[in-house]
Amino acid sequence: MTKLEEHLEGIINVFHQYSVRVGNFDTLSKGELKQLITKELANTIKNTKDQATIDKIFQELDADRDQQVTFSEFTSLIGRVLETAHENIHK
Repeated sequence: MTKLEEHLEGIINVFHQYSVRVGNFDTLSKGELKQLITKELANTIKNTKDQATIDKIFQELDADRDQQVTFSEFTSLIGRVLETAHENIHK
């Protein structure tokens, strides 16, 4: 497996580490998303302990408004985080 493939698998594994906790095993509830962001992205996303920040992120990700974040919806967060990290590298 290449380095990039290992990192992609790591993203999938982190998603599943949190998605299996409550309800559907392949989606994130708001609480699961909060735990993931707070523990895994604390140095990347500001105000991770602020519930309003979590609520806003959850609303933005939950495209179909079913109160669950699918892996597909989650990838938009990963994309935004990667774009920001890329920009910060060039500063």
